Amino acid sequence: MKMNKPAKSSNRLFVSYVLGMLAVVGFGATLPVTKIALEDFSPEFLTMARSLIAALLAIIVFFGTGKNLYHPKNFQIFIAGVLLIFGFPGFMALAMQTVPASHGGVILGFLPLSTAMIARILTEEKPTLAFWALSLLGSIVVASYIILKSDQSGQSGITIGDIYLIIAGLCASCGYVIFGKLSRQTSGWEITCRSLLLNLPLILTGFWLTWQPPFTFPSTEGIIALAYLGSVSMLLAFFAWNVALAWGGIARIGQLQLLQIFATLFVSALLLGETIDATTVITAMVITVIIAISRNY
Repeated sequence: MKMNKPAKSSNRLFVSYVLGMLAVVGFGATLPVTKIALEDFSPEFLTMARSLIAALLAIIVFFGTGKNLYHPKNFQIFIAGVLLIFGFPGFMALAMQTVPASHGGVILGFLPLSTAMIARILTEEKPTLAFWALSLLGSIVVASYIILKSDQSGQSGITIGDIYLIIAGLCASCGYVIFGKLSRQTSGWEITCRSLLLNLPLILTGFWLTWQPPFTFPSTEGIIALAYLGSVSMLLAFFAWNVALAWGGIARIGQLQLLQIFATLFVSALLLGETIDATTVITAMVITVIIAISRNY
């Protein structure tokens, strides 16, 4: 029995890496897939439709495992759900109407560091001077990228798409911080399902208000994109990520998130045919290095 333990532990670690990579790719593909879905749906309806798909799947998982709706932190879960179900996807979809998915990938690539910044502001943790210096440097890199790309496209300064992406990132960061705190007592998958179920009345209302007759007959690509966003981006990728963190360790598996920005660039080029220029690649690499270093502080 003792000889089987290292092998079992090794297999579990391997599986956690596989699940972690699948989750990173799943999250990374969200921006380009959103851009595909917008060919058939409005940003508002897309936000509600993908949430409804995720909520219906969450009902099956949640009640199928014998859970009940009561939870002492339901209000906090509801608020986090508003940020992650409506805020992040909604503003991201609006942004994808005006900027390339690869562009959005670079800006949202700063998400892990912005989440850490907000977490340290809202919690009892005292940030080090090195952490704030890296955060400032990362912010300067992202701002410089936005300005440089706007100059290259003939526009002046920050665009409305950039503003939407920044708001989307802030919604996601705040939601992740709340989820992170709640997940210390309740498993991540349960928190995800609860947030969808608690927001179901708003989701259904939004779905009804944003529905338009042209959405009745979407293209095959639009249907697949919507199904992906609802099932993978909003639910399955979170499940895989939570299991990977639990089995492989937060510190070890968490580093895989550094690859998400490159997953977005790859999928954008593959599905949308976007040209990934040197500026985008270099900026992505710089942001990744900054985030990697910041995790030591």
